[in-house]
Amino acid sequence: MTDTADTRPVPPADDLVATFQIEGWPVRGRIVRLGDAVHEILTRHDYPEAVANLLGEACALAALVGSSLKFDGRLIVQAQGDGPVAYVVVDYDTEGSLRGYCRYDAERLEQVQAAAGFTRPGAKSLLGQGVFIMTVDQGPDMDRYQGVTAIEGETLALCAEQYFAQSEQTPTGIRLAVGQSDTGSGLTWRAGGLLIQNIAGDETRGDTADAWVRAQALFETTGEDELIDPALPAETLLWRLFNEDGVRLFEPKPLKAFCRCSLDRITGVLESFSLEERQAMVEDDGMVRVTCEYCSRVYELEPPQAG
Repeated sequence: MTDTADTRPVPPADDLVATFQIEGWPVRGRIVRLGDAVHEILTRHDYPEAVANLLGEACALAALVGSSLKFDGRLIVQAQGDGPVAYVVVDYDTEGSLRGYCRYDAERLEQVQAAAGFTRPGAKSLLGQGVFIMTVDQGPDMDRYQGVTAIEGETLALCAEQYFAQSEQTPTGIRLAVGQSDTGSGLTWRAGGLLIQNIAGDETRGDTADAWVRAQALFETTGEDELIDPALPAETLLWRLFNEDGVRLFEPKPLKAFCRCSLDRITGVLESFSLEERQAMVEDDGMVRVTCEYCSRVYELEPPQAG
């Protein structure tokens, strides 16, 4: 008997988002695992640990929610307030590309950390009074859809749960985790998340309330360390949670860090400024330099290119 090699593609262990189904349950879910992609985003700037953690949560959340879009477009997850972090924003497109950025005040952040007594205060402490926003962009020919809710709780997961309860009236559970793992060559950032949603009852399904309570109970046993463990594949984590009923993981979608900045885009932005403003941007060597706030790439333009 001759052994035949299995030629099926091996699903990636990281940088993926996938839908899953608990067999026979009126519950849909998605799981995200981020490795190199989130590490690249979080290390493009010298973020303090608390800020990097917040941005990592936003990356995982954007992939969880954005992967449900049924059209080519973008999901923008943003939270802004009057705290030491002015805003956090992550842009996800349906090709699986992610980019993100945080703007923060280092001095105010230190004050909040000192008052809290630890280095990683949560979303409410960092953002203060403000709003959580999800924006769906279906392209230039369609109007944007935007939902807004108040920032509540010390994680973006709680903000998002409240958003779904208020804006879409869909019972939703979300768990997010961010941390660093020692790969042997240094610490690398990782992020992960789980999302489950209740499917409303109807004549066929009947009442789904009891099933939802049971799903939530199992869901809440998920540990943050499990969500970011590089040695724990997504399918194994789901099996741990829902093995009594069986769980099926669908084809994962790959994720990557990618910025849409370009020389043409930068030139277009500069052209929106007045002549006097553009002249003020010229440095001593006669060049105009623009840094992308997302990826930190520096564009050098000669004044004619700058307008």
